[in-house]
Amino acid sequence: MKIHSLDVYIVDLPTIRPHHLAMHTIVTQTIVMACMKSDDGIEGWGEVATIGGASYSEESPEAIKLNIETYMKPLIIGKNPINFDALSHLIGIHVKGNYFAKALIESAMVDLVAKYMDIPSYQLFGGQCHSSLPVAWTLASGDTARDIEEAQNCLDTKRHNIFKLKIGKGDPKKNVAHVIKIKEAVGDTASVRVDVNQAWDEVTSLYCIEALENGGVDLIEQPLVRWNSEGMSKLSLRFKVPIMADESLGTIQEAYQIAKHRSADIFALKVPKAGGLTATKKVAAIAEAAGIPMYGGTMIESSLGTAICAQLYSTIPEITFGTELFGPLLFKDNVTVNQVEYENFELKIPKGPGFGMEIDKEKLKHYSREFVESIN
Repeated sequence: MKIHSLDVYIVDLPTIRPHHLAMHTIVTQTIVMACMKSDDGIEGWGEVATIGGASYSEESPEAIKLNIETYMKPLIIGKNPINFDALSHLIGIHVKGNYFAKALIESAMVDLVAKYMDIPSYQLFGGQCHSSLPVAWTLASGDTARDIEEAQNCLDTKRHNIFKLKIGKGDPKKNVAHVIKIKEAVGDTASVRVDVNQAWDEVTSLYCIEALENGGVDLIEQPLVRWNSEGMSKLSLRFKVPIMADESLGTIQEAYQIAKHRSADIFALKVPKAGGLTATKKVAAIAEAAGIPMYGGTMIESSLGTAICAQLYSTIPEITFGTELFGPLLFKDNVTVNQVEYENFELKIPKGPGFGMEIDKEKLKHYSREFVESIN
């Protein structure tokens, strides 16, 4: 089997409501999809998502597509995708950075190989440890009463019992008060967590984290800017409520430094930031060796990207803090025929072959930025 072609599509999917983060408000989420075809006609599909163009990561959707087509695609055409780890290493030699783009190519290779072997992709990464995983929901309307109503509905329908609030935008004290009211409303029936998206300085963090800890919040995600590892270490040492690394954690080298200096109590795994599925498993191994619990993060992927992350996370024994793979629930529509299933507060891991998702090519044509004749 050899790689015959690789096509990349930028796709814009509308959301059911605005999704507020510190750096951007999502009303349309952009994903980048790749279709890799073998010489015998098998298709492997991959996906990565970005947030607000280049507002979250240095890689924009446009850059991901251009750099794959210009620099990475020529390196792998004609090669055997079964050697996906070796091919990812080859790309890494010739292309620096560009971790989202590398993750996109690797995921398409993995899907292709797993379909060729007629197995779920998770079997290529050591096998499944979990058939389902807890999944958090982000309460991001900004209105306390509305967020409480939404949380109660999630609990009543057994959709989610873990809630995250994005509190990096606006007045920190008001945001903290907003979170504590929600925690008071749901009580012990749910876990309430916050994501600051790097928006606080150390002084603000001292006051706010103390108040959140006293209010029963279970986790504080990335309060400080990504480069302030010393500040993150101070906060992790000072407070009982765990501090989670997200924006500061991507590559295996960053994982090692965070573990070495105890710059976080929890690792938020994200496949695109690590540079792919194989790299994410290495990040998880560093966390395991250091005794650091893990959380399966999201870039708010569609159903395909969610299945990619879910299958990989299912191979990691200690996903102590669950996952945040709610992406498909935030979109008005998706680009797969089948959908990711949620039941009893958990996401059911899709089964294969490949990542277990069938692409709806008519919807891909509809939502891609330009009509592409190669979609057939």
